[in-house]
Amino acid sequence: MIAVIQRVSRACVRVDGETVGSCGAGLCVLLGVAKEDTERDAQVLADKITGLRIFSDENDKMNRSLTDIDGEMLVISNFTLLASYKKGRRPDYMGAAAPDEADRLYRYFAELCRAQIRKVETGVFGAHMEPQIFADGPVTIVMDSRVLLKS
Repeated sequence: MIAVIQRVSRACVRVDGETVGSCGAGLCVLLGVAKEDTERDAQVLADKITGLRIFSDENDKMNRSLTDIDGEMLVISNFTLLASYKKGRRPDYMGAAAPDEADRLYRYFAELCRAQIRKVETGVFGAHMEPQIFADGPVTIVMDSRVLLKS
């Protein structure tokens, strides 16, 4: 799994002009599920992201996590994070999981986050979505579960 984690003051995602998910101060996570991903990938990412210390403390140092600040999260599925761009100019997405499995693991990831975070909302899997992300910082981190599982 690959996650693009954006610290936000707020974020929302719309489908057909209707807001389907939103969050206040916290994180917006774009999540891509790879063919070889399992529930373990979702578990390691959810644990790492919810505990990631990228929010300022009283000394203005990034020393607090989403759970520490009682922050919120918006999770948006994004298979294009699995793009291969080695050949030519058109990316291929052969590394992305099949839709049924990707949807299952995306939902599982969100549920794991809900066990630790007060408010976690999602987009609509497979829909054409219009995210609005109001970056705070900006602080943006790209995380790959394969890297975490190797260490």
